[in-house]
Amino acid sequence: LVKALGGDSGISKSEVSRICQALDEPLTAFRTRPLDHVRFLYVYLDATYCKARVNHQIVSRAVVVATGITEDGGREVLGLMVGDSESEAFWKEFLRSLRERGLSGVRLVVTDQHAGLVAAVRKVMLGAAWQRCRVHFLRNVFSVIDRDSGEMVAATIRTIFTQPTAGLVRTQLDTVADMLGAQFPKVKAMLLEAKEDLTAFADFPPRHWKKIQSTNPLERVNREIKRRIDVVQVFPNDDALIRLVTAVLFEMHDEWIAFPRRYLPEGSMGEIYRELPESTPALPNTPNTPSS
Repeated sequence: LVKALGGDSGISKSEVSRICQALDEPLTAFRTRPLDHVRFLYVYLDATYCKARVNHQIVSRAVVVATGITEDGGREVLGLMVGDSESEAFWKEFLRSLRERGLSGVRLVVTDQHAGLVAAVRKVMLGAAWQRCRVHFLRNVFSVIDRDSGEMVAATIRTIFTQPTAGLVRTQLDTVADMLGAQFPKVKAMLLEAKEDLTAFADFPPRHWKKIQSTNPLERVNREIKRRIDVVQVFPNDDALIRLVTAVLFEMHDEWIAFPRRYLPEGSMGEIYRELPESTPALPNTPNTPSS
């Protein structure tokens, strides 16, 4: 890049190091900033993967990201972490770091069904329900049916999420399970087993439903991260990976703050906090105490 700008001699490694050190200070401040300035009603969690050198070997690294919807309907990047797997211990460490920074008021956590992630959410995010991502669920369904039936089955399952009331959402899930059960018994079993977690969104205002049924709000975030890291391909270490991902998220976060189009209607949040006290979980798939 320097040569393209006219610097024929390029740039020394020491200068690169100095520039990186200068970047680290504001990026670290952003990544570790307090989160107690506002309550976050909804939190989205997801992971993407890239390659980095660890102990002189190229290995896959999990980059986990959290975003949230504030009580006034805005969006913020909450944090990120890099590790060697998506284990329960890794996710618990990440979620606890968010709580330690002041994350509060969470009523719904939206994720895929990764076992370690779900277990960590149950144990750390007390007072919050868990919404299983409908998009990831459909991908799981596709793995147990033939390809030719995929669109029909998907269209039928999507009718669950278009119902106008919570009661009808859950009734429709039972109806769809019965409809598909004769030809696709595995799909029926999957639907009934996931009923509470697929329909957790229905206990919140209908105006929010489309935004809290899946991790789609994180999709653009992950696509941008992948676009940037694919250019590098293999990072020399975790610090370099964290630096780049943090810079991408910092840029995106600033865009959300600088152009504050409400992601959800501002006036629709207060009623939820009135109905669901901070100290008690009131949703059907929420644990009362940490599991052992």
